[in-house]
Amino acid sequence: MKTSLFALAAAVSATPALAEESAAEDRTIIVVARTQSDLAEAEARRTAGGATVVTHDDYADKSLVSLRDTLGYTPGVYVQPRFGQEIRISIRGSGLSRGFHMRGLTLLQDGIPINLADDNGDFQELEPTFFDHLEVYRGANALRFGSGTLGGAINGVTPTGRTAPGVYARLDGGTFDTARLLVAGGFATDRTDGWLAASADTSIGDRDHAKRQSLRFHGNLGFKLSDTVSTRIYASYNNIDQELPGALSRSTALTAPKTGNFFGNQQRDINSVRLQNRTTVDLGALKVNLGVFYNHKELFHPIFQVIDQKSDDLGAFFRADYAAGPLELTVGGETRHGTVNSQRFVNLNGISGNQTFAADQKARTSSLYAELRYRAAEKLTLIAGGVYADGFRRQHETYNSFAGGPRDVKGRASFNQFSPKAGLLYEASPEIQIFANYSKSAEFPGFIELAQISQFVPIDAQRAWTAEFGTRGKLGIASWEVSFYRADLKGEILQFNTGPDVPASTFNARKTRHQGIEAGLSLDIKPWLRLRQVYQYADFRFREDSQYANNRLPVIPRHSYRGELRFGTDRLHLAPSLEWVPQGAWADYRNTTRTPGYVLLGLTAGATVRDGIDLFVDGRNITGKKAIGDISAAITATDASVIYYPVERRAVFAGVRARF
Repeated sequence: MKTSLFALAAAVSATPALAEESAAEDRTIIVVARTQSDLAEAEARRTAGGATVVTHDDYADKSLVSLRDTLGYTPGVYVQPRFGQEIRISIRGSGLSRGFHMRGLTLLQDGIPINLADDNGDFQELEPTFFDHLEVYRGANALRFGSGTLGGAINGVTPTGRTAPGVYARLDGGTFDTARLLVAGGFATDRTDGWLAASADTSIGDRDHAKRQSLRFHGNLGFKLSDTVSTRIYASYNNIDQELPGALSRSTALTAPKTGNFFGNQQRDINSVRLQNRTTVDLGALKVNLGVFYNHKELFHPIFQVIDQKSDDLGAFFRADYAAGPLELTVGGETRHGTVNSQRFVNLNGISGNQTFAADQKARTSSLYAELRYRAAEKLTLIAGGVYADGFRRQHETYNSFAGGPRDVKGRASFNQFSPKAGLLYEASPEIQIFANYSKSAEFPGFIELAQISQFVPIDAQRAWTAEFGTRGKLGIASWEVSFYRADLKGEILQFNTGPDVPASTFNARKTRHQGIEAGLSLDIKPWLRLRQVYQYADFRFREDSQYANNRLPVIPRHSYRGELRFGTDRLHLAPSLEWVPQGAWADYRNTTRTPGYVLLGLTAGATVRDGIDLFVDGRNITGKKAIGDISAAITATDASVIYYPVERRAVFAGVRARF
């Protein structure tokens, strides 16, 4: 993929990197030499499995509302909008049981996790306009971040004062009264640099009762303490208010997608503060990164009841990289400790009524990981490693109006798993690689799964063994990345009918299988003509389950394709696009109801009006196609089931980027 750095949004890089000044290209966003994303791509090429770096050039002409706008052309990432900044994001079938929030992925900003201590997370806290680039490591290939999940990790990396000095502004708006503003600035001296950015967003949304607004800040200060030691301090603030239009019946989603649900005035409002520090000691052959972080989050969430939560998470991490001759060793660790003051109230049209529930929740998730790389031959590298994770979840329920009021009921669960990994990387040529790996993954349940009853549901960790092989490279006009994978899971966390052996509706499946293809292919046909495309094949199913036999798992369609054909140069270009789902996904575990397939057409364009100023246009669903884009899976679905989310309605956005 084409690499770039940009003075786009807020602060910070996972590794403070000195930037060299470069000859400017036609893009406003390119202000310095290709440092951060080039280093990231070099690291991805050292990975014996699926790993992709997404640079700002890949999505510069989009109106950046959610991670879908940045990751839409990333192999293996299934990302579908639901409304506003709410999306479904899944890699290799991670988190299928979740129709809200996120599970099965590790989300990071500048290499530091934003997941809570029980591993749940809200992707809305990642502001896409703030990123220089994103790093996507699928499955066990995310070991370098200490992740042992089925899906892997997504790391958003933001600029520093050294990589993007000066002032940058971006303004765009359009359909649904949408307006977005970003202002950022950076500076650098011999031993100090800094970056600060602010973004604001407002829209009435493409459905009724979908109004949103947000205000975000992100900044960092870097200090070079000596020739070998540097440190960087990060700070983020998010204020996000989002009305929830809810799901629709099948017929309503397909005929009246603007419809929203006003019942209960449902919302998800988030206030969060994150403080982080990373210190780097570079001794040549040995490089050490270590740091601490603190996250405070307040969630006000009127749905069936008003959920009112305040959480505090503290964490620390380290990573050491050592290289000597043909051997390279990475050792690291991370720990997250969190507390949640969890309360619920009667929902009086979005206002808290009488209290119904109160509990104190505590969680810890910790991991230690190591990876050894041995260059056995000039073109062959052997890789072995593993991650050990353990943690606990504890809840002290002090009030439950449905159980008589004051309570003293405690639930506790603890987990530990070791997940080994082995792989090989063969360099067929300087530009072509072939890779394979075999690995184990493990995911611990969070409070959402465990606290279905006061004393906790006895849910086990979800485990999987995954085999993967593939290739990436460049040859002539073509560049590609393709992975084939098969994951055999035990204890996948899904939905069931309760019974003697199933004590709660969310529980562990006995055996399931996720297998598929993740493919990306880009063709630079002419200097003024480029075709980029991604294809995903997803075959996810039960294996001899007592309730569902060998049924397919719902939510994700078997085939999905996106393509974009770009005409022109950086100074003036036009890019029509296509999203094609030939056959929709199953809506339920019993495989009784399937959504229809669809084709969506889009169009983006960009122009440089003079050095430092770019214009762009982003047209979405330009034919006004009515279709179902996402599902909250049900055990048995009908056309009347209120579980369907329509695709985005027709919209056009336009904006300007300016560099001073």
